[in-house]
Amino acid sequence: MRFKGFDLNLLVAFDALMTTHSVSRAAEHLNLSQPAVSAALSRLRDFFQDDLLVSVGKRMHPTAHADSLWPQIRRCLQESERLLAIQSGFDPATSQRSFRIAASDYISAILISPLVRLLAETAPAIQIEINAPDERSTIDLDDGKLDLIITPEVYVSPAHPFERIFSERHVVVCDSANEAAFANMDDDAFFAAEHVAVSIGRIGKGTYADSFLGTLGRRRNVQVVTASFTTVPWLLCGTNRLAVMHERLARLLAQTFPISVLPLPPALEIPPMHEVGQVHSARANDEGVQWMLALMRRIAIEQYPDAA
Repeated sequence: MRFKGFDLNLLVAFDALMTTHSVSRAAEHLNLSQPAVSAALSRLRDFFQDDLLVSVGKRMHPTAHADSLWPQIRRCLQESERLLAIQSGFDPATSQRSFRIAASDYISAILISPLVRLLAETAPAIQIEINAPDERSTIDLDDGKLDLIITPEVYVSPAHPFERIFSERHVVVCDSANEAAFANMDDDAFFAAEHVAVSIGRIGKGTYADSFLGTLGRRRNVQVVTASFTTVPWLLCGTNRLAVMHERLARLLAQTFPISVLPLPPALEIPPMHEVGQVHSARANDEGVQWMLALMRRIAIEQYPDAA
Protein backbone atom coordinates (compact mmCIF):
# COMPACT_ATOMS: atom_id res chain seq x y z
CA MET A 1 0.00 0.00 0.00
CA ARG A 2 1.27 3.47 -0.89
CA PHE A 3 0.73 6.80 0.81
CA LYS A 4 1.84 9.84 -1.20
CA GLY A 5 4.08 7.58 -3.24
CA PHE A 6 5.67 5.81 -0.25
CA ASP A 7 5.23 2.07 0.28
CA LEU A 8 3.93 1.77 3.85
CA ASN A 9 5.14 -1.83 4.04
CA LEU A 10 8.66 -0.40 4.23
CA LEU A 11 7.85 0.96 7.69
CA VAL A 12 7.19 -2.57 8.92
CA ALA A 13 10.52 -3.70 7.47
CA PHE A 14 12.29 -0.73 9.08
CA ASP A 15 10.83 -1.59 12.49
CA ALA A 16 11.90 -5.23 12.16
CA LEU A 17 15.43 -4.22 11.14
CA MET A 18 15.74 -1.78 14.03
CA THR A 19 14.46 -4.42 16.45
CA THR A 20 16.68 -7.28 15.29
CA HIS A 21 19.76 -5.40 13.94
CA SER A 22 19.98 -8.16 11.34
CA VAL A 23 18.64 -8.67 7.81
CA SER A 24 18.35 -12.43 8.32
CA ARG A 25 16.50 -12.17 11.65
CA ALA A 26 14.25 -9.42 10.31
CA ALA A 27 13.43 -11.65 7.33
CA GLU A 28 12.58 -14.53 9.68
CA HIS A 29 10.42 -12.23 11.83
CA LEU A 30 8.54 -10.94 8.77
CA ASN A 31 8.34 -14.35 7.08
CA LEU A 32 10.13 -12.92 4.04
CA SER A 33 13.27 -13.87 2.15
CA GLN A 34 16.57 -12.16 2.97
CA PRO A 35 16.81 -10.64 -0.54
CA ALA A 36 13.34 -9.11 -0.05
CA VAL A 37 14.38 -7.48 3.24
CA SER A 38 17.69 -6.32 1.74
CA ALA A 39 15.74 -4.73 -1.11
CA ALA A 40 13.43 -3.03 1.41
CA LEU A 41 16.45 -1.62 3.26
CA SER A 42 17.87 -0.33 -0.02
CA ARG A 43 14.60 1.44 -0.82
CA LEU A 44 14.47 2.92 2.69
CA ARG A 45 18.01 4.23 2.27
CA ASP A 46 17.09 5.83 -1.04
CA PHE A 47 13.97 7.46 0.38
CA PHE A 48 15.56 8.83 3.57
CA GLN A 49 18.93 9.58 1.91
CA ASP A 50 20.76 7.87 4.76
CA ASP A 51 22.46 4.51 5.38
CA LEU A 52 20.05 3.90 8.31
CA LEU A 53 21.79 0.68 9.40
CA VAL A 54 25.49 -0.02 8.97
CA SER A 55 27.16 -3.43 9.30
CA VAL A 56 29.73 -3.61 12.10
CA GLY A 57 30.96 -7.17 12.56
CA LYS A 58 27.98 -9.51 12.71
CA ARG A 59 25.47 -6.82 13.71
CA MET A 60 23.92 -3.83 12.02
CA HIS A 61 24.05 -0.59 13.96
CA PRO A 62 21.57 2.25 13.37
CA THR A 63 22.70 5.68 12.31
CA ALA A 64 21.67 8.77 14.27
CA HIS A 65 18.98 9.49 11.68
CA ALA A 66 17.56 5.96 12.02
CA ASP A 67 17.45 6.37 15.81
CA SER A 68 15.51 9.61 15.40
CA LEU A 69 13.04 8.04 12.95
CA TRP A 70 12.32 4.85 14.86
CA PRO A 71 10.14 6.24 17.71
CA GLN A 72 7.94 8.07 15.21
CA ILE A 73 7.62 5.04 12.95
CA ARG A 74 6.81 2.79 15.90
CA ARG A 75 4.06 5.15 17.02
CA CYS A 76 2.63 5.13 13.50
CA LEU A 77 2.59 1.32 13.40
CA GLN A 78 1.15 1.03 16.90
CA GLU A 79 -1.70 3.42 16.18
CA SER A 80 -2.46 1.55 12.95
CA GLU A 81 -2.58 -1.75 14.82
CA ARG A 82 -4.84 -0.34 17.52
CA LEU A 83 -7.18 1.06 14.90
CA LEU A 84 -7.44 -2.34 13.24
CA ALA A 85 -7.99 -4.07 16.60
CA ILE A 86 -11.04 -2.00 17.50
CA GLN A 87 -13.97 -3.78 15.95
CA SER A 88 -17.39 -2.19 15.80
CA GLY A 89 -20.18 -4.53 16.81
CA PHE A 90 -17.81 -7.27 18.03
CA ASP A 91 -19.53 -10.65 17.72
CA PRO A 92 -17.60 -13.45 19.47
CA ALA A 93 -19.61 -16.14 17.69
CA THR A 94 -18.23 -15.07 14.30
CA SER A 95 -15.06 -13.14 15.19
CA GLN A 96 -11.72 -14.48 13.94
CA ARG A 97 -9.72 -12.22 16.21
CA SER A 98 -6.50 -13.33 17.90
CA PHE A 99 -5.99 -12.18 21.51
CA ARG A 100 -2.40 -11.92 22.75
CA ILE A 101 -2.30 -12.28 26.52
CA ALA A 102 0.59 -12.22 29.00
CA ALA A 103 -0.27 -14.72 31.73
CA SER A 104 1.63 -17.03 34.05
CA ASP A 105 1.22 -20.80 33.97
CA TYR A 106 -0.85 -20.38 37.16
CA ILE A 107 -3.34 -18.17 35.29
CA SER A 108 -3.22 -20.49 32.28
CA ALA A 109 -4.13 -23.46 34.46
CA ILE A 110 -6.95 -21.99 36.53
CA LEU A 111 -8.39 -19.36 34.16
CA ILE A 112 -7.26 -19.73 30.54
CA SER A 113 -7.85 -23.48 30.47
CA PRO A 114 -11.60 -23.25 31.21
CA LEU A 115 -11.72 -20.15 29.02
CA VAL A 116 -10.49 -21.93 25.88
CA ARG A 117 -12.87 -24.82 26.52
CA LEU A 118 -15.74 -22.33 26.58
CA LEU A 119 -14.44 -20.56 23.47
CA ALA A 120 -14.37 -23.85 21.58
CA GLU A 121 -18.14 -24.03 22.04
CA THR A 122 -19.21 -20.39 21.80
CA ALA A 123 -16.50 -18.55 19.83
CA PRO A 124 -14.70 -21.24 17.81
CA ALA A 125 -12.81 -18.91 15.45
CA ILE A 126 -11.20 -16.81 18.19
CA GLN A 127 -7.52 -17.54 18.79
CA ILE A 128 -5.61 -17.14 22.06
CA GLU A 129 -1.84 -16.60 22.22
CA ILE A 130 -0.33 -16.87 25.71
CA ASN A 131 3.03 -15.28 26.51
CA ALA A 132 4.86 -15.76 29.80
CA PRO A 133 4.97 -12.45 31.69
CA ASP A 134 8.38 -10.90 32.23
CA GLU A 135 10.10 -7.53 32.50
CA ARG A 136 9.15 -6.67 28.90
CA SER A 137 5.41 -7.28 29.24
CA THR A 138 4.53 -3.64 29.87
CA ILE A 139 6.76 -2.57 26.97
CA ASP A 140 5.02 -5.12 24.75
CA LEU A 141 1.66 -3.69 25.86
CA ASP A 142 2.91 -0.20 24.98
CA ASP A 143 4.11 -1.44 21.59
CA GLY A 144 0.82 -3.14 20.72
CA LYS A 145 2.32 -6.64 20.89
CA LEU A 146 -0.07 -7.60 23.71
CA ASP A 147 -3.80 -7.06 24.10
CA LEU A 148 -3.96 -7.90 27.78
CA ILE A 149 -1.73 -8.55 30.78
CA ILE A 150 -3.07 -10.68 33.65
CA THR A 151 -1.08 -9.76 36.75
CA PRO A 152 -1.39 -9.09 40.48
CA GLU A 153 -2.64 -5.56 41.02
CA VAL A 154 0.55 -4.59 42.87
CA TYR A 155 2.54 -5.05 39.64
CA VAL A 156 0.41 -3.02 37.22
CA SER A 157 1.83 -0.16 35.19
CA PRO A 158 0.49 3.27 36.21
CA ALA A 159 0.31 4.20 32.52
CA HIS A 160 -2.70 2.06 31.61
CA PRO A 161 -6.13 1.14 33.04
CA PHE A 162 -6.91 -2.21 34.62
CA GLU A 163 -9.91 -4.16 35.91
CA ARG A 164 -10.05 -6.69 38.73
CA ILE A 165 -10.83 -10.25 37.64
CA PHE A 166 -10.70 -12.16 40.94
CA SER A 167 -8.99 -12.31 44.32
CA GLU A 168 -6.84 -15.19 45.51
CA ARG A 169 -5.73 -16.69 48.83
CA HIS A 170 -2.44 -18.45 49.48
CA VAL A 171 -1.96 -21.82 51.13
CA VAL A 172 0.78 -24.28 52.05
CA VAL A 173 1.21 -27.49 50.05
CA CYS A 174 3.21 -30.57 50.98
CA ASP A 175 3.46 -34.26 50.13
CA SER A 176 0.33 -35.91 51.54
CA ALA A 177 2.53 -38.29 53.53
CA ASN A 178 3.68 -35.30 55.59
CA GLU A 179 0.27 -33.75 56.22
CA ALA A 180 0.18 -34.73 59.90
CA ALA A 181 3.62 -33.24 60.52
CA PHE A 182 2.74 -29.87 58.99
CA ALA A 183 -0.99 -29.59 59.76
CA ASN A 184 -0.65 -27.36 62.83
CA MET A 185 2.80 -25.87 62.34
CA ASP A 186 3.68 -22.44 63.70
CA ASP A 187 5.73 -19.78 61.96
CA ASP A 188 9.02 -21.11 63.36
CA ALA A 189 8.33 -24.56 61.90
CA PHE A 190 7.34 -22.94 58.61
CA PHE A 191 10.63 -21.06 58.27
CA ALA A 192 12.68 -24.05 59.48
CA ALA A 193 11.25 -26.39 56.84
CA GLU A 194 12.80 -26.75 53.41
CA HIS A 195 10.86 -24.96 50.66
CA VAL A 196 10.27 -25.04 46.93
CA ALA A 197 9.96 -21.48 45.55
CA VAL A 198 9.04 -19.90 42.22
CA SER A 199 11.13 -17.25 40.45
CA ILE A 200 9.51 -15.11 37.75
CA GLY A 201 11.03 -13.63 34.61
CA ARG A 202 14.60 -13.22 33.42
CA ILE A 203 15.78 -11.40 36.54
CA GLY A 204 14.19 -13.86 38.92
CA LYS A 205 11.57 -11.64 40.53
CA GLY A 206 9.90 -13.15 43.57
CA THR A 207 6.19 -13.87 43.73
CA TYR A 208 3.45 -11.90 45.46
CA ALA A 209 3.75 -14.28 48.43
CA ASP A 210 7.52 -13.78 48.56
CA SER A 211 7.05 -10.01 48.63
CA PHE A 212 4.79 -10.24 51.68
CA LEU A 213 6.89 -12.81 53.55
CA GLY A 214 9.93 -10.62 52.92
CA THR A 215 8.33 -7.81 54.93
CA LEU A 216 8.40 -10.01 58.05
CA GLY A 217 12.16 -9.83 58.27
CA ARG A 218 12.63 -13.60 58.00
CA ARG A 219 13.76 -15.73 55.09
CA ARG A 220 12.44 -19.08 53.98
CA ASN A 221 14.80 -22.04 53.78
CA VAL A 222 14.53 -22.35 50.00
CA GLN A 223 16.20 -25.47 48.62
CA VAL A 224 14.65 -25.65 45.15
CA VAL A 225 13.71 -22.80 42.79
CA THR A 226 11.62 -23.24 39.66
CA ALA A 227 10.35 -20.85 37.00
CA SER A 228 6.92 -22.48 36.85
CA PHE A 229 4.12 -22.69 39.42
CA THR A 230 2.75 -25.88 37.90
CA THR A 231 6.05 -27.78 38.30
CA VAL A 232 6.01 -27.33 42.08
CA PRO A 233 4.26 -30.68 42.83
CA TRP A 234 6.88 -32.55 40.81
CA LEU A 235 9.57 -31.04 43.03
CA LEU A 236 7.59 -31.51 46.24
CA CYS A 237 6.28 -35.06 46.12
CA GLY A 238 8.49 -37.64 47.81
CA THR A 239 10.25 -34.98 49.91
CA ASN A 240 9.75 -33.21 53.25
CA ARG A 241 9.53 -29.82 51.56
CA LEU A 242 6.80 -27.19 51.63
CA ALA A 243 5.65 -24.64 49.09
CA VAL A 244 3.41 -21.59 49.25
CA MET A 245 0.87 -21.65 46.44
CA HIS A 246 -2.27 -19.96 45.17
CA GLU A 247 -5.29 -21.77 46.63
CA ARG A 248 -7.08 -22.28 43.30
CA LEU A 249 -4.02 -23.83 41.70
CA ALA A 250 -3.19 -25.91 44.78
CA ARG A 251 -6.66 -27.47 44.87
CA LEU A 252 -6.56 -28.09 41.12
CA LEU A 253 -3.17 -29.83 41.31
CA ALA A 254 -4.26 -31.84 44.36
CA GLN A 255 -6.71 -33.62 42.04
CA THR A 256 -3.73 -35.09 40.18
CA PHE A 257 -0.81 -35.16 42.61
CA PRO A 258 -0.58 -36.69 46.13
CA ILE A 259 -0.29 -33.30 47.82
CA SER A 260 -2.15 -31.82 50.77
CA VAL A 261 -3.43 -28.26 50.94
CA LEU A 262 -2.98 -26.63 54.36
CA PRO A 263 -3.54 -23.15 55.77
CA LEU A 264 -0.61 -20.88 56.45
CA PRO A 265 0.30 -20.36 60.11
CA PRO A 266 -2.00 -17.60 61.45
CA ALA A 267 0.91 -15.21 61.98
CA LEU A 268 1.90 -15.57 58.31
CA GLU A 269 -1.49 -15.20 56.64
CA ILE A 270 -0.92 -13.41 53.34
CA PRO A 271 -3.34 -10.64 52.33
CA PRO A 272 -5.58 -11.58 49.38
CA MET A 273 -3.90 -11.15 46.00
CA HIS A 274 -6.02 -9.28 43.46
CA GLU A 275 -5.52 -10.50 39.89
CA VAL A 276 -6.33 -7.85 37.29
CA GLY A 277 -6.43 -7.48 33.54
CA GLN A 278 -4.48 -4.49 32.23
CA VAL A 279 -5.10 -3.09 28.75
CA HIS A 280 -3.51 -0.29 26.79
CA SER A 281 -5.26 3.03 27.40
CA ALA A 282 -5.99 3.24 23.65
CA ARG A 283 -7.93 -0.05 23.88
CA ALA A 284 -9.87 0.69 27.05
CA ASN A 285 -13.13 0.76 25.06
CA ASP A 286 -12.26 -2.09 22.70
CA GLU A 287 -15.40 -4.27 22.64
CA GLY A 288 -13.39 -7.46 22.12
CA VAL A 289 -11.08 -6.84 25.07
CA GLN A 290 -13.98 -5.85 27.32
CA TRP A 291 -15.83 -9.02 26.32
CA MET A 292 -12.75 -11.10 27.14
CA LEU A 293 -12.37 -9.50 30.58
CA ALA A 294 -16.05 -10.04 31.37
CA LEU A 295 -15.75 -13.68 30.33
CA MET A 296 -12.74 -14.15 32.60
CA ARG A 297 -14.61 -12.66 35.56
CA ARG A 298 -17.54 -14.98 34.87
CA ILE A 299 -15.28 -18.04 34.73
CA ALA A 300 -13.51 -17.06 37.96
CA ILE A 301 -16.88 -16.98 39.75
CA GLU A 302 -18.41 -20.07 38.16
CA GLN A 303 -15.34 -22.30 38.39
CA TYR A 304 -14.39 -21.32 41.94
CA PRO A 305 -17.52 -20.10 43.78
CA ASP A 306 -15.99 -20.72 47.22
CA ALA A 307 -12.69 -18.94 46.52
CA ALA A 308 -11.77 -15.51 47.84
